[in-house]
Amino acid sequence: MKALTWQGPRHVEVTEVADPMIKEPADAIIKITSTAICGSDLHLYGVLGPYLTKGDVLGHEPLGVIDLADGRGPDAVIDAVGMEAHGHSSPIRTKLAETAQLATTLLPDMVAAPLMEKAGIDRLDALRTAIRAVRRGGTISLSGVYGGAADPISMRELFDKGIQLRMGQAHVHRWIDQVMPLVSDPLDPLGVQSFATHHMPLDAAPEAYEMFRDKREGCLKVVLNP
Repeated sequence: MKALTWQGPRHVEVTEVADPMIKEPADAIIKITSTAICGSDLHLYGVLGPYLTKGDVLGHEPLGVIDLADGRGPDAVIDAVGMEAHGHSSPIRTKLAETAQLATTLLPDMVAAPLMEKAGIDRLDALRTAIRAVRRGGTISLSGVYGGAADPISMRELFDKGIQLRMGQAHVHRWIDQVMPLVSDPLDPLGVQSFATHHMPLDAAPEAYEMFRDKREGCLKVVLNP
């Protein structure tokens, strides 16, 4: 079958891979009708390359048959961007982080992986914006992925404002029963049917990754069709 595979830093290709097999009692095989490129896929496309092996299959969003209040700041702020933030609130720090991430992808894997685990930093513009925006005593929820081991954030501001941080990978099993009726509703109350800005064939996946990374042509979400 065809799949998008990692071939090296910022280099992906659509190649032929082995057909899937049932290995565990709870396994299932589905016919993919479309799949989307997630922001976290860009982490693998670039900075997390040392953890991949040439030929690894990419993608984890396949398909088969979310107000400010009275000037005091919102009660809660969601950072759904994460380490891929391209902001300008701290241009020098952002540039340093981008340079460090790029340099890491040029190092041998045996050097890059331990370096990232001890000194990796993220681009934090979205998180810093959330910290400034939320009201005192408010909550910041991080659904955007972060992976830095040495991120410089203002603990003083977090402590002074009494901010609560909630974060982690999506708790899919906890919420799937409540979310699925909304996603499958023909009235589309969440706007998911129009969220994808680009629909492209699977063979165009390498181009789609570059476009998504560079935010070209108003690209917010890509769905790939086989």
